[in-house]
Amino acid sequence: MECAAADTSLPPVARKRSAVIGPMTSRRVLGQRVDVTSYASAADAILALAEARAGGMTCVSTVHMVMEGHDDAEFRRLVNAADLITSDGIPLVWMLRALGVADASRVYGPDLTPFVCRVAAERGISVGFYGSTPEVLDDLARNLLARIPGLSIGFRWSPPFGRSSPSEEEEVVEAIRDSGIGVLFVGLGCPKQERWMALHRDRLDCVLVGVGAAFDFVAGLKPRAPGWMQRSGLEWLFRLACEPRRLWRRYARHNPRFALLALRQLWREGHPA
Repeated sequence: MECAAADTSLPPVARKRSAVIGPMTSRRVLGQRVDVTSYASAADAILALAEARAGGMTCVSTVHMVMEGHDDAEFRRLVNAADLITSDGIPLVWMLRALGVADASRVYGPDLTPFVCRVAAERGISVGFYGSTPEVLDDLARNLLARIPGLSIGFRWSPPFGRSSPSEEEEVVEAIRDSGIGVLFVGLGCPKQERWMALHRDRLDCVLVGVGAAFDFVAGLKPRAPGWMQRSGLEWLFRLACEPRRLWRRYARHNPRFALLALRQLWREGHPA
């Protein structure tokens, strides 16, 4: 068992975050940490940080993220420095189970987002959204407010296409601070959102939660794969059929290599595949 223990070498803010959420069972998948969580425990950790105004960064990890880290050690380092890394992808759940966590379960970004929002509303914590387009954010907010009585959405921002100038970034950071939100969901896609969160995590006292394409799903603009495809690890095939031009290169590059490398890791570590 691998547990994230308190590290006295961490800067004070990071030590504060570690103390707030406590030690967590985790495993390494191709070098990337994946924490053993559920929707309830992930929401509790995120909102405990929000209530402590401790900031922090949560990554909702998929095979794509693991493979980005496999190919780029610096990206893997910044993901592993996150306060929480959930198992969004079913293959990561399978790896956790193969690595000895029999009750590992999926914590899927499009479901984690409304789950956290619901608990935030119960605790009186305001949330915000950064990413996508103004139209998507409008639909996202409308759907969430209709589903979750009492939810406070204190910040929404759709960044312009392309790279923002330092002054524009500073204005956005100031606006996030001034909003008083406790949780900021970031939907820029991997690896862009993880880099953005890592850059700003220690400048903000809200918790940053990278949820990838969850905005589109929660807004009702993209169809979800049938339950049986999600449970059998075939959600990627459904998404590929829906967006072949955008996704085929990613899946062709990452999925076969992940399968081979994961099997090699299990074999080397003496775990049955």
